[in-house]
Amino acid sequence: MGACECPALFLLLSLLLLPLGLPVLGAPPRLICDSRVLERYILEAREAENVTMGCAQGCSFSENITVPDTKVNFYTWKRMDQALEVWQGLALLSEAILRGQALLANASQPSETPQLHVDKAVSSLRSLTSLLRALGAQKEAMSLPEEASPAPLRTFTVDTLCKLFRIYSNFLRGKLTLYTGEACRRGDR
Repeated sequence: MGACECPALFLLLSLLLLPLGLPVLGAPPRLICDSRVLERYILEAREAENVTMGCAQGCSFSENITVPDTKVNFYTWKRMDQALEVWQGLALLSEAILRGQALLANASQPSETPQLHVDKAVSSLRSLTSLLRALGAQKEAMSLPEEASPAPLRTFTVDTLCKLFRIYSNFLRGKLTLYTGEACRRGDR
């Protein structure tokens, strides 16, 4: 194996292990800065949303699930702690997907297709969390000065799997994409 094949092999192995939700040791810390990586997660989220659109039976939750608001006001976005907003939103979204997974598992007639997409979303969110941690989002979010009180995360509730996946897809396409784009540009300076 030639010397130029090793980085390509390493990248291929990293991308293969990424969907497992396992932290990839030695992975390039700025892998999330490759737009193709984030686009893959966005496509998976959109596919899950599209699959669950027609799902009426078995896709309603027995309780409401709290999710982050995905709307972005660009005026306030530029002035807020974006890392904290994304980190808290990702954490809440992960909790929501896990809660949806539990509610689907306890449903009287669980459907395999929605369950498969929920399982993929759980894995993807773990991978995204690892990628954001490697980018430094967690440290950035936790390094707020004592006197700076962050605005509380805006939330609302959903009652169906389709709405949950719509929020998931919108969060990835909106706040996560905006944050990673800016964080990657800052890192390139």
